[in-house]
Amino acid sequence: MGCTVLEVRDNGLGLSKAQQGELFRMFRRLHTHVPGSGVGLYMVKKMIENAGGTLTVQSQLGVGSTFTVSLPTGR
Repeated sequence: MGCTVLEVRDNGLGLSKAQQGELFRMFRRLHTHVPGSGVGLYMVKKMIENAGGTLTVQSQLGVGSTFTVSLPTGR
């Protein structure tokens, strides 16, 4: 069985290693300069995992982040 991979890269604020470990927790906000409730990334990760996939982040503080979604194909 194969998989489909989607990468989304930004050049935003980036995240420290400690922040990356907290990113997908429910109600966890890491940047307060924008509105939000802290459930969006948590829900997206859960939906991807429920479909048999993965969501990961690689980031460098002050440089930006890359989010990688991998979803199985041919189910």
